[in-house]
Amino acid sequence: MTRTAPRRTVLISGASIAGPALAFWLNRHGYEVTVVEKAGTLRSGGYPIDVRGTALDVVERMGILPQLRDAHIDLRRITFLDGDGDEVTSLHPHAVTGGVTGRDLEIRRGDLTDALYTAVRDDVEFLFNDSVDTLDQNEHGVDVTFHGGGSRRFDLVFGADGMHSRTRETLFGPEEQFHRHLGYCFAVFTMPNTLGLSHETVMWNTPGRAAAVYAVGDDEEVHAFLNFARPDPPYDAFGNSDAQRALLADVFADAGWEVPGILGALHDADDVFFDAVGQIRMPRWTSGRVALLGDAAYAPSFLTGQGTSLALVGAYMLAGSLADRDHAEGFAAYEHATRDFVTLNQDLVGEGGATLFPTTAQALDRRNARLRDLSAMPAPKPRPAHSALTLPVFGAH
Repeated sequence: MTRTAPRRTVLISGASIAGPALAFWLNRHGYEVTVVEKAGTLRSGGYPIDVRGTALDVVERMGILPQLRDAHIDLRRITFLDGDGDEVTSLHPHAVTGGVTGRDLEIRRGDLTDALYTAVRDDVEFLFNDSVDTLDQNEHGVDVTFHGGGSRRFDLVFGADGMHSRTRETLFGPEEQFHRHLGYCFAVFTMPNTLGLSHETVMWNTPGRAAAVYAVGDDEEVHAFLNFARPDPPYDAFGNSDAQRALLADVFADAGWEVPGILGALHDADDVFFDAVGQIRMPRWTSGRVALLGDAAYAPSFLTGQGTSLALVGAYMLAGSLADRDHAEGFAAYEHATRDFVTLNQDLVGEGGATLFPTTAQALDRRNARLRDLSAMPAPKPRPAHSALTLPVFGAH
């Protein structure tokens, strides 16, 4: 009688995008997967995210591309306004993002998280309302104690727990040493569609400040976005919703257009997400039997529009690198094969991401002139960074 070797066990911390994507591929490659998530349920959140370039090949290989295409948001227009609320220009969004019609997807975040979860929930163990308390690595595995009590040993552990990753802090130290602040803070929340917008974004700018309203469809609610220049992160506001609202109210106190109404909606919103705009840049993403991926390892910031795509590609590359190797070789292969793609996409912030939000009057005039020129130009070419990695085929799919 032959005995098959027991499946290697892994724990993934985080059930947003990188975590379930990694769970899918690790399960496909024969691992026994557990995902732990501190939230009580999937975080749906309707604000839009982009899936572009190489990441489209990942979701196609997962078999979820057709349903994501069905969920595609047909954003038709982005209108830029000056400080008085007068129109600067109105463009197709791809002219600004470098997206490609028919090749790039923009979908509600919740539609992607639902698709990923549905693809793995029958094959993977999910532990909601819990989190990792301690990690203790040894030659036999990683001993994990959970916040909710109990402990288990896993062969490998993965941190897919976001930009402010606990896993990263536990293994590599404080976030400050890896955080590259890009000079802005932002808030996103939902508010009533008082402007009657449909499939469009309207963005108001003055030097160092921006306010936008994003209508995904013909919904009664829209997504509001506030962005402002800040040389240093306002650490006292993180984790303190009252301090966040007070800071935003102060920064936008004299703003025109519809900003007073947006601030009023901010006061009533129960889904405010506030953070500094920054990146995570690490010299290595792995330590012993633990590896990081997605925003925990290489958050690129929303200025690149590539956070979701990097999470999906990173999950595919990490799982595939482990398909027929031990963890030391697999982790080395993951870093070697994925880092250039990550760096290229993080470097998009130097190619104009931040220039959407100029901090001086002169820079704002130059940006507006460039935007007006874009409206007279032919369709843009895709940004090569989006598709700079050709997906290898790992093991048996």
